[in-house]
Amino acid sequence: MSSFWNIWVWVLTLGSLVGCFLLLRWCLKNFAGVEEGESMGHSFDGIEELNNPLPKWWSTFFLLTIIWAFGYIAMYGLGAWTGLLGWKSSNQGILNLAESKAKTLEYLNKDSGVLVQYDREIAQADAKYGPIFEAYAARSIEDLATDAEALKVGQRLFIQNCSQCHGSDARGTTGFPNLADKDWLYGGTPEQIKETIMHGRKAVGMMAWAGAVGGEQGVKEVAAYVISLSGRSVNADLAKAGKAKFAICAGCHGSEGQGSLALGLPMGAPNLSDNTWLYGGSQRAIEESIRNGRAGVMPAWQNILGEEKVHVISAYVYSLSQD
Repeated sequence: MSSFWNIWVWVLTLGSLVGCFLLLRWCLKNFAGVEEGESMGHSFDGIEELNNPLPKWWSTFFLLTIIWAFGYIAMYGLGAWTGLLGWKSSNQGILNLAESKAKTLEYLNKDSGVLVQYDREIAQADAKYGPIFEAYAARSIEDLATDAEALKVGQRLFIQNCSQCHGSDARGTTGFPNLADKDWLYGGTPEQIKETIMHGRKAVGMMAWAGAVGGEQGVKEVAAYVISLSGRSVNADLAKAGKAKFAICAGCHGSEGQGSLALGLPMGAPNLSDNTWLYGGSQRAIEESIRNGRAGVMPAWQNILGEEKVHVISAYVYSLSQD
């Protein structure tokens, strides 16, 4: 936090508290010129106004609230000051995961004199739920995929960590695979799913082919042939010309466009002969893929969640394609 914002927070907070105290004192004084409880000389609709002070209970609680606020600031800090407890909501200024873990170990040391709330809560959660995840990790993914309670845990972990890309229902969106069908880029066995989540995936990448296939006309021809592989109607002449040029695509997608998995090469090249499309199956989307290429990246979750939690998520993802 910069010096300006630190000063701003202090002035605004303390100014408000002091202002509340002064306002309370001012309201407790008798400015009416008559004794408390006496008539103010006003009446309306049979109701007479009396010079009554603020309720004692109310003014007492108001004062105690102000005192409590000063005590809270003293214990938990304000602005850049961490207070007498050395409290922090979370580690600040962290640039990478390794640095975060190092800070966590430092702050969890009771002699460090610093209390990081987030790290404490994570440590408490690990102590409480760690044995549960250890028990799950000792079972196979296929077994966990039939355990309703384990799947509930896996679903919660998935929603918290994976739904931002794949959706809360795991059905994906443009550029992010649908995990609830049986169409896989890197394999759908329990081991392959776990490997994908653990270590992430960085696609070999499909290069831009516009120049290699003969410019825009070549792109249209190859796109027509690719569309025909999934059984849709296309211009026969374009598809015929595209088939001849598809030979340069066969190294990854196979001669029939069946994808790299069918070739025994889990390198992420999709099956083009079905009607499942990662980046869209319209003619325009397919032409764009051929013209500009595609390359997807999924981060590795091993160091973020740990193998035991990844094991449970893998079981949940595996179960989605077994219905």
